[in-house]
Amino acid sequence: MVKKVCNLLSTIILIVLLAASVVIFVPMLLGYKEMVVLSGSMEPAIPVGSLIYVKPVEAAELAVGDVCTYRLPDGETFVTHRVVSIDADAQTMVTQGDANEDPDLDIQFSQVYGRASFHLPYLGFVTQNIRTSVGIMTICGIVMLVILLNFVPAILDAADEEKKQKSEQAQTIK
Repeated sequence: MVKKVCNLLSTIILIVLLAASVVIFVPMLLGYKEMVVLSGSMEPAIPVGSLIYVKPVEAAELAVGDVCTYRLPDGETFVTHRVVSIDADAQTMVTQGDANEDPDLDIQFSQVYGRASFHLPYLGFVTQNIRTSVGIMTICGIVMLVILLNFVPAILDAADEEKKQKSEQAQTIK
């Protein structure tokens, strides 16, 4: 019974870890960049804490209504908002968060990183926290738990076998 429970728990944990790995790494292999949504400017379409996958594209490929990600002038901060107008002659566009009342300032085509293709709600919280020391310790703990779940049945079987042998030896002595 213990062996079945340990095997079931171990299998469930491994399936969850494998699914999380696929969700995180396969899009990266397909050329998407993952980003975490930190503000509510795109709610309700994209909730805070979502993991968005952005495919690099040229600004000229975007259309009004697309959700795009661009760099702010500081070069380090990314913003993901919806395109509300495009001026191809001036090589600029205007974006606006769905929850914002006012549009952003003009965005130069050179600032555009790509199109936000899809998002996974709330998974961003997980990926963001995994990169912390507590997250790394949690992953290590989960791996140790899986290892223990695989060895506990063998340890219990060995202990039962030892008891059985001692019991048999005691009966043969009588």
